[in-house]
Amino acid sequence: MSATLLIPLLLTAVLVGVPLFVIMGVIASFCYVFIAGEPLSVVIGDIFYAADKEVLLAVPLFILAGQIMTKGSISRRLIDVARAFTAPIPGGLGLAAVLSCSVFAAISGSSPVTLIAIGSLLYPALIEAGYDKKFSMGLLSTGGTLGIIIPPSIPMIIFAIMAGVSVVDLFKAGIGPGLLLMTLLGMYAVWRAPKAARLPFDATLAFQSLKKGILSLLMPLIILGGIYTGFFTATESAAIAVLYALIVEVLIHREFKLSQLAQVAVETAETLGLLFLILILAVSLNKFMTIEQIPQMMVDTIAQMVSSKLTFILLVNILLLIVGCFMDAMSAILVLAPLLTPMAQHYGIDPVHFGIIMIVNLEIGYLTPPIGINLFVASGMFKEPIGVVVKSVLPYLLVMLVGLALICAFPQISLFTLK
Repeated sequence: MSATLLIPLLLTAVLVGVPLFVIMGVIASFCYVFIAGEPLSVVIGDIFYAADKEVLLAVPLFILAGQIMTKGSISRRLIDVARAFTAPIPGGLGLAAVLSCSVFAAISGSSPVTLIAIGSLLYPALIEAGYDKKFSMGLLSTGGTLGIIIPPSIPMIIFAIMAGVSVVDLFKAGIGPGLLLMTLLGMYAVWRAPKAARLPFDATLAFQSLKKGILSLLMPLIILGGIYTGFFTATESAAIAVLYALIVEVLIHREFKLSQLAQVAVETAETLGLLFLILILAVSLNKFMTIEQIPQMMVDTIAQMVSSKLTFILLVNILLLIVGCFMDAMSAILVLAPLLTPMAQHYGIDPVHFGIIMIVNLEIGYLTPPIGINLFVASGMFKEPIGVVVKSVLPYLLVMLVGLALICAFPQISLFTLK
């Protein structure tokens, strides 16, 4: 079998529902034994090599921090601050939802966790304030996706490993796009609900909510500030996030008990067990493809068919939007990042900027059937049929597509923080 058949074989197997860890293991083993003529022990060695990456520790730690905050009171305090300061604005509660999702996303790094933490509290409040059900579901479901573009972001860590770029650079590059998407969603929320109930500004309430929520607001500043100033690494920041969340929730807010920690740790381990197995096998397969120069062959083939950078970006966006409908973000990054990043570099696209483009495309995939994770989370949480949730996010998909187009057209949105 020719090595060039790996790509269609890999994508086909994923799309028909074969578990990704099975695909990665079988194909990596087959390639090394029957194509490269290497013993199977090479794959085992690659597994140890992949598992030895320090940055991998950031993934379980950020998820653990998000779980602690979800079961504690940090998310509620963030919402109270946002509501107090946006109350006088038309559609202020909708804007508060976007702001709350953005700040919580800057702590947890996970879209489903953000949706659960903020959506479970704000959805009843939006309905009670007179907001339309579909508007509320769509806003919270879409706001939850900000968890993978606003740093720290777990998919950014995975992309950095697979594409060989700096995690810190990706985190920095995510600031501009994150703020852009947050602004677009906020503007739509204000425009869409101009007649929704609003309250006069209450300075006392604002001060009290700020006083109670100050520790929650400081958390993303400490985490991201430490990373961007070089005071600590992305992995160290994840450990600090867990420690900070425990201190605040257990000792200060006292709304999370240490007895809950064991269950939270088990839930985190269950989430990560399969992901880590897939990741380390993907690293082995990536190593084989590099040795066999498969990415370079694909670059040469595509270059003969696609002459311009603009055409390449359009085709990649179409591909990623389609892939996002059928694959979760992690799987898509593991499969496609090592293949598409060299192509992007051939057309003069900065690999960090391309990482942001890829993640925003897959962020939209969280809202597109049949695999959209946030759709299923929202359906269960809001107790609505999946079809109703899909209809509720359609207007927001257009907003996200506008944001994607701007990010593709103006690389400065992503790269200005790297200068």
